[in-house]
Amino acid sequence: MALPEDFDIAEFVARVFAEDLGSGGDITSAATIAEDERFAAVMTSRQDIVVAGLDLAAAFFRELDPSVEIARLCRDGDAVAAGSELMHLSGNARAMLAAERPALNTMQHLSGIATLTRRFVEAIDGTGATLIDTRKTLPGLRVLEKYAVRMGGGSNHRMRLDDGVLIKDNHVAVCGGVAEAVKRAKAANTGFQVQVEVDSIAQIEPALAAGADRLLLDNMPPPVLREAVALVAGRVPLEASGGVKLDTIRAIAETGVDYISLGRITQSAPAVDIGLDYATSR
Repeated sequence: MALPEDFDIAEFVARVFAEDLGSGGDITSAATIAEDERFAAVMTSRQDIVVAGLDLAAAFFRELDPSVEIARLCRDGDAVAAGSELMHLSGNARAMLAAERPALNTMQHLSGIATLTRRFVEAIDGTGATLIDTRKTLPGLRVLEKYAVRMGGGSNHRMRLDDGVLIKDNHVAVCGGVAEAVKRAKAANTGFQVQVEVDSIAQIEPALAAGADRLLLDNMPPPVLREAVALVAGRVPLEASGGVKLDTIRAIAETGVDYISLGRITQSAPAVDIGLDYATSR
């Protein structure tokens, strides 16, 4: 599973370097390391992780040293143990040290998302429910963060506001009710299925009668979710969302919902510990 074809890696790398190098570049390396000095290094995971972002890390190193030698020792999506070597590198010392932090920042963040996602996916294994993400992502990083979710075994919900209809509680409030909101969305003929958020059992039948194609069951505890599943009886897919945690997701999945969405995997995933260290033997 690769990054989307329309994702511009070169633009991303250039933007990150502009932020990190400024107009003067790495003045510390320039002041302490000879221009032609060589550097061999190994990138290592310092904890158990699910890997994501190897191609991006390599792109940072290649941007500053096109002749850098890179050997990937795993693939995105792989679960690796603490101490595992992820990549061997050899190239110009100044270039590698200037690229080190952007490469590691990217890897640590994306692997953190993939690692947390994998924990949630494993927690619902065998239930039939699918874990999906949300639009709760860092501005400018959505494509990468949703890629990391896929590397962790999760699935993507909407990428943008223009690729799916999801009627939320504020839409319902403005329209005056669930049924009216769904009717307007269906009449708009967007070409997309109409999903609507409901926060009570009482809203389900009006939403379905108005033509909703999918329901988002918001902040319902497992007993209420079971009631919703029984009421809908397979007429449309059901998605549970709101307050989902590692210690509660299994019970939610076992209610029979089709999807469970949570922003936590992108919004709150901690960065993992990955290091780049001088390799004396290479």
